[in-house]
Amino acid sequence: MAEFEAYQEYQRIEDYEEDSPPGEEDLLIHVPEGLRVAHIYHFHQKNGFACMMLSEFFELVQFLFVVTFTTFLFNCVEYDVLFANRAVNHTGQSLNPLDRNKVTLPDAILPSQQCTERIQSNSWIIFLLIMAAIFWIYRLVKVICNVLSYWEIRQFYIKALKIRMDELCNFSWQEVQGRLISLQREQQMCIHKKELTELDIYHRILRFKNYTVAMINKSLLPVRLRLPLFGDMIFLTQGLKYNFELILFWGPCSLFQNKWNLHPKYKRAGNRLELARQLSRIILLAGIANLLLCPFVLVWQVLYAFFSYAEVIKREPGSLGARRWSLYGRLYLRHFNELDHELQGRLGRGYKPAAKYMNAFVSPLLAVFAKNVAFFSGSVLAVLIALTVYDEDVLTVQHILTAITVLGVVITITRSFIPDEHMVWCPEQLLQCVLAHIHYMPDHWKGNANKSETRDEMAQLFQYKAVFILEELLSPIVTPFILIFLLRNKSLEIIDFFRNFTVEVVGVGDICSFAQMDIRRHGNPQWMSEGQTEASVYQQAENGKTELSLMHFTIKNPRWQPPQDSSVFISHLREKVQQDAQSGPSPQLLLSEAPLCTSLLSNESATAPDNLLASVLAHPVLTASGLPGWNRRFVPTSSTASAAASVLASLSSSQQPHVGRSRSHVILPFSHHHHESPMYHSDHTAVDSMSASDSKIVGQSNTALLSEFASAEMSLHAIYMHEVHQQKFQSQRGPGQFQPPVAMRDIEATSDKYGSITYHGQAITETRSL
Repeated sequence: MAEFEAYQEYQRIEDYEEDSPPGEEDLLIHVPEGLRVAHIYHFHQKNGFACMMLSEFFELVQFLFVVTFTTFLFNCVEYDVLFANRAVNHTGQSLNPLDRNKVTLPDAILPSQQCTERIQSNSWIIFLLIMAAIFWIYRLVKVICNVLSYWEIRQFYIKALKIRMDELCNFSWQEVQGRLISLQREQQMCIHKKELTELDIYHRILRFKNYTVAMINKSLLPVRLRLPLFGDMIFLTQGLKYNFELILFWGPCSLFQNKWNLHPKYKRAGNRLELARQLSRIILLAGIANLLLCPFVLVWQVLYAFFSYAEVIKREPGSLGARRWSLYGRLYLRHFNELDHELQGRLGRGYKPAAKYMNAFVSPLLAVFAKNVAFFSGSVLAVLIALTVYDEDVLTVQHILTAITVLGVVITITRSFIPDEHMVWCPEQLLQCVLAHIHYMPDHWKGNANKSETRDEMAQLFQYKAVFILEELLSPIVTPFILIFLLRNKSLEIIDFFRNFTVEVVGVGDICSFAQMDIRRHGNPQWMSEGQTEASVYQQAENGKTELSLMHFTIKNPRWQPPQDSSVFISHLREKVQQDAQSGPSPQLLLSEAPLCTSLLSNESATAPDNLLASVLAHPVLTASGLPGWNRRFVPTSSTASAAASVLASLSSSQQPHVGRSRSHVILPFSHHHHESPMYHSDHTAVDSMSASDSKIVGQSNTALLSEFASAEMSLHAIYMHEVHQQKFQSQRGPGQFQPPVAMRDIEATSDKYGSITYHGQAITETRSL
């Protein structure tokens, strides 16, 4: 535990600009409890009062329907009659003799009195109904309380922010946030400080989520399991995440005494062992409670999954083969201080590239098997359909509909294993395209995109929907054991984590210190912060999380003025980009390659930002393949990094003056003295050239276009920083082990520190003609 000693005491830090007014240290916020910034944000994201209340109402109705309908199916239906296992003779003069033996739906439903007697005679049903009624009443009371809170927020939007409910959907969160900051200057909602910064708002909204992201980043939460037959696997479900948050953040015995302050006893290092024992007991009790509630939660999970997915599976069996970002993936890939809608938009952009990468891996043996199974199943299904068309009485044959349904499902499943015959095998470029949007990936993925191990690790972030459903069904069984046998062993580490990585910010409360994005305290020297950080291995964030989060937040909030250490890092990055841009290709050349690059990466959208990214990602492929105008013998070193730097350096010249809501998102502040200084300066104008070549931009709104270019700019930063990191990582491994990005043909080349290229063992100097 020696690594803890230099960083053991809980810290209080002052705000960058304003301190607390004298005599107001005991207060935190000057607005009603129902008007916390997090509530204001969620009110905006859920589209206002009417939508939120309607959602709450239908959640109550849905729960009531599931319980009532399930009880009815188990106690009020005569299944022997429904399945025609018992004859029913209808009497009546008006009935046709042939109709007297036909089973109707009312025949299979028991009378209400008999149904009630069945329910009353089953003590388990009575117990479950009582439990369900208690939970439903609790939810009803909570909804009533939420109505009052939502109405207060509604009035706040209308009277304070001057936003009518019918216009709310037309305002972006950045615009609402701007009005909050202006309102703070006028009315002092937060009495601790005169100015409310963008980072303050993000900290209030994401206080607990930043802690969770940091714990995932430091591998503190026990979500990685090792099973005998399956090996290492990630298991994180909604139920397990709920228990983590209940124990650590907002439960009755959690580490936080309220919504914004860590309990004082967890801020002192003297009683850490006793606190760890107390936390261990709390986790044990939570695990036992989960174990006792396991049967009830499991029944609910099964019923809810059946009612939610049964019809979808019947209608679209292939939907189970669709993929989604896993819950672990969303936490692993999330930046510090990244709001939900920002994360959703970023992962949404990365969905298609990730799906293409995962679908590029096929098993030849399985493909041959699937083709033949699909042929045999299709043949039988074609005959059954033809007979049905010829005579509809075929449908009355027993199990004929079941056979048609099963054969359709089999064909759909087998076709998912048959590869697309037009697919081009280009895994490295596809993985780079995924990285451009998700911003994080392990170092060992570089150069190993074609290996099944990389695909399996990617599948932990981007899982099948069927796997997601199965994990949620197993969650009530697995969660108690994870809490009792794994999380308890982490008690001391959790106590140390919250003490060492909690800071108090004036006007905000206790937050995770990683959320400060402080390069000096949490920077990683492997990620362009060497010489600027004092962090030990224990203190630094992994995978460049601090550096990438800082760049992401700065781009998304261009008016935010970072602290001095962060400004130094941004200035250093700017200088490095400018230096690499001098040796990179011109933006005009990259844009001229856009049509070929988008074709290579199978990018159907072909919007301006997508063309920009495609040009940077595919540039190494084109140069390695002998693009006209380049010397076919040479592969430029660090071509992806230099191409990204060239485009980044050109973005500042696309600056547009902001009028009203339209302002550029591609400007990065790097100094306290220049409120909106452009980060890069270049004579090349990538956006201007692109505007001339891409006619699709004309019809897009300015705000949406600038937002897309801001996302593209962050993608370029992620690519560039990963490339520079890989260069540093490879140089530390020693000469002869670095492999530059080469595709489309087999070229063996290595690069030394002076930028020369060794081609088939012969050292030569890089030359090119433009």
